[in-house]
Amino acid sequence: MLSLLFRIEPDVYALDCREIAEVRALPRLKQLPGAPHWVAGLLDHDAAAVPVIDLCALTLGRPAHDRLSTRLVLVHYPAPGAGARPLGLIVERGTEFLRSDAADWADGGMATPDAPYLGPVLRHERGLIQQVRVADLLPAPVRALLYGGADD
Repeated sequence: MLSLLFRIEPDVYALDCREIAEVRALPRLKQLPGAPHWVAGLLDHDAAAVPVIDLCALTLGRPAHDRLSTRLVLVHYPAPGAGARPLGLIVERGTEFLRSDAADWADGGMATPDAPYLGPVLRHERGLIQQVRVADLLPAPVRALLYGGADD
């Protein structure tokens, strides 16, 4: 399994590369007034408006630092009734990849109802690396705001 690694403060997280369409430098975004603070805006991508969320703002309450290693990761988000739709994720220090065996990822042992997107963990020389599950990132009201339509 190949994962993109990124950091939220001192902790290392991973996105499964099978869910990633593209990794790029952070572009300018169109703001979305009235959206939750962790919705960074909209990206004009391939003649479509793609919603973008900031994972630092979602988890820490502050926007990602504007660093050379801050990246926009376009993922395949399973939007209701539409199949996979693009979703942008802003991540800090998103420049490394890790190959691991899927069997090495294990349940973290703690329920996180306020962060359902936190998945299994991998014991690594850097410490524990936790997977972020793309499908569980957006609560239903935010999904409806960003993608419109009713939930299935």
